[in-house]
Amino acid sequence: MDEEQPDVAPVVEATADDIATMEIRGAAAIGDAAAEALAIQAERSDASTPTAFRDQLRAAARELYETRPTAVSLPNALRYVLRGIEGETVPELRESTIEQAREFQADLEQAQERLGEVGANRLRDGDVVMTHCHSTDALSCVEAALDAGKHVEAIVKETRPRKQGHITAEQLREWDVPVTLVVDNAARRYLDDADHVLVGADSIAADGSVINKIGTSGLAVNARERGVPVMVAAQTIKLHPDTMTGHTVEIEMRDESEVLSETEYADITGGDRADDGLTVENPAFDVTPPRHVDAIVTERGQFPPESIVTLMRELFGETTGEPWEV
Repeated sequence: MDEEQPDVAPVVEATADDIATMEIRGAAAIGDAAAEALAIQAERSDASTPTAFRDQLRAAARELYETRPTAVSLPNALRYVLRGIEGETVPELRESTIEQAREFQADLEQAQERLGEVGANRLRDGDVVMTHCHSTDALSCVEAALDAGKHVEAIVKETRPRKQGHITAEQLREWDVPVTLVVDNAARRYLDDADHVLVGADSIAADGSVINKIGTSGLAVNARERGVPVMVAAQTIKLHPDTMTGHTVEIEMRDESEVLSETEYADITGGDRADDGLTVENPAFDVTPPRHVDAIVTERGQFPPESIVTLMRELFGETTGEPWEV
């Protein structure tokens, strides 16, 4: 007979669904949502013993963790909250969990502002940045540069198949930044007009490799050939501590429907899925080697990619286990 699973609050399940379907996207937003879900789980827990309370939190963390395997901000947020919990009674544990979640969220909110100030120092008045996908960390660098009175322009890649570049363009236009929106395949043509490639990161490995939206690696290679520096903006919650022990970052494969609609699929195959000979691959991310990155900008300063492991060890030690193993 299967062991009964601890009860998980409906808000945890809803948050997990929103993360999985990318209703909640971006490392900071994912981390914030995960911390909030744990706080609500603690607040609404009906556990009668400390052991049952902790079991519920671990179950909630596990459900959240399994939604986006590449989004390292998610396990880092769960670790932050769960590791700081103290107390001998359920009320004490509940209060401690909520306090840890709020502390994490406050640090997260301040981190992006600090990161933006660091990144803005690399942007000069009149610079043109080329962006890929949508990153609030990358945009914080532009916002801080604008606040400092600098004029900045942007070349924004659409970033298919979900066209997150449209979100970036919309945000930049709200700030009155002149934007040139280009299709992904035109990036090489427009690099000669760019002073920087500015991207975010979903996670960063110990060797300085950058895991980001598919297409980042190719853009970085072209930028290196053109002599355009590549700046990666990433809060420290995106550092992937497991990679210090040789763990390989899993690349998420997303649904084929993002690439081909049912109608488009039928047009190509004649509608027969049984043996149509068509395979659709939709990787969400790729890996950019550190040799193609000029600087990784964090809220703790800017680092050459090869030295990011030093910061990682300072923050996380040598290795970590699963987020719920606390």
